[in-house]
Amino acid sequence: MDEKLMLPNSQKYWKFPSENATETTKLLGNQVTIGEKKNGTCFLLPQRYILGLMGFFAIVNAYTMRVSLSLAITEMVVPINATEYYDPEACIPEAANKSNSAIKDQSTLYDWDETTQGLILSAFYWGYVITHLPGGILAEKFGGKYSLGLGILSTAIFTLITPWVIIGTNGNWKALVALRILEGFGEGTTYPALTALLAKWVPLKERATIGSMVYAGSQFGTILSNAISGELIRYTENWASVFYFFGSLGIIWFIIWVMICYSDPQSHPFISDKERQYLELELSGVSNTNLPIPWKAILTSVPMWALVITQVGHDWGFFTMVTDLPKYMKDVLKFNVSQNGIWSSVPYIVMWLSSLLSGYVCDFLVKKDIMGLTFSRKFFTTLASMGPAVFLLVASYVGCDRMLAVWMFTIAMGFMGCYYCGMKVNALDLSPNFAGTLMAIINGLGATSGIVTPYLAGALTEDHTLKQWRLVFWITFGVFTVTNLVYLMFGTGNEQVWNNPEFKTKNTLKNGTSNLEMTNE
Repeated sequence: MDEKLMLPNSQKYWKFPSENATETTKLLGNQVTIGEKKNGTCFLLPQRYILGLMGFFAIVNAYTMRVSLSLAITEMVVPINATEYYDPEACIPEAANKSNSAIKDQSTLYDWDETTQGLILSAFYWGYVITHLPGGILAEKFGGKYSLGLGILSTAIFTLITPWVIIGTNGNWKALVALRILEGFGEGTTYPALTALLAKWVPLKERATIGSMVYAGSQFGTILSNAISGELIRYTENWASVFYFFGSLGIIWFIIWVMICYSDPQSHPFISDKERQYLELELSGVSNTNLPIPWKAILTSVPMWALVITQVGHDWGFFTMVTDLPKYMKDVLKFNVSQNGIWSSVPYIVMWLSSLLSGYVCDFLVKKDIMGLTFSRKFFTTLASMGPAVFLLVASYVGCDRMLAVWMFTIAMGFMGCYYCGMKVNALDLSPNFAGTLMAIINGLGATSGIVTPYLAGALTEDHTLKQWRLVFWITFGVFTVTNLVYLMFGTGNEQVWNNPEFKTKNTLKNGTSNLEMTNE
């Protein structure tokens, strides 16, 4: 018997055909054919999962190249004179850790103070912020495949030439700052392009699972970067090996990406007919045409600005850890470079596992109607905010118990993994059609934290004391708390009315929504 389904944002009914029937209908301007056999090639994995996996590795590569400097810089500078900076609360280095440097060629060590190191580490985000919005617009207009791919490729090339620039300029930190800004330009397209791709490939009921898997690449990339960098430096006795290794991996990823991934299911030559038809039905509200971006509606949307503020909180805590945890491990906990790499990685292993598990749990709770979509986004975002806020602070009060401090950092980052099924995928909820533009605004403005936190941490810890680092974590606690409160008050999982291609600017917006919005709670 034929069944009917009411299409979203439409007054027309679409009829499911009987077995062996062939029926063609137009769905929001897209041609959908049911019951018709085509010559599609079926892979063992559905193409949306292959794209999700490659998106995961895209972020892995982005973070290995971004983070590699955070650990390498601890071995690129002239060792601290222990008699000049005495901290009674800091750990006493073990005998095996008292060697001045792991670098064989001492001429490649540079006299950069903490403030200068903070500037170098923050420079990446100066460029990163700028290309978010152009990257999102280009991804929505021309497809996310090349917006993402070329961004990662350019970052890989700049990573490869980093040692040449540093050594060739005899450690001129301004040249390194300029190069890091260029790297940021390349990576600024990553999240907007990926979000635009996910909006065209991932159905609502798989959004938290696949989205969490993709965005979890940030933790996995940080794990690899820290763990491998420490061992590479120890074995080669040369910090340059880190940049050569991760730059090469980025180029390999780009070659595979352009061969097997595409911007949308309609243009994919290898997708099976079954998967294409499934995605066309599930993503019926997502337009494949170049829609005019409703800038006024977006920029006056309260839920969108709540996401921006929450992203600032997430990035503040995450970038503080990503850029400065290796420095804390060396300056306060007194780990050598190999130990630093390993123990700096452990928190991100737990965060990665937590992000995958929480994504699955979130989707399960929403599917079973145990939680509404909005409540689930706020619940997991709160876990991701207040857990790290508390345990990062506790880590600075455990004294010289190295392993207890590592466990406190690990628990903190485990909680932070819940961000990805909370606010991180929320842009897809608000507007699948303009998710790339939203992510560009949200992630771009949030990334300004990356400009502030490394410089602030460097300026506040000039003497490398635990007391100075404790102030850094108290500030982080305050940022987490305030930004989470904003999201609890103004965040939502409801699709916004301006996502609809038929939306007219004459619709009156109130609090960033309208009485026409689709309710998913």
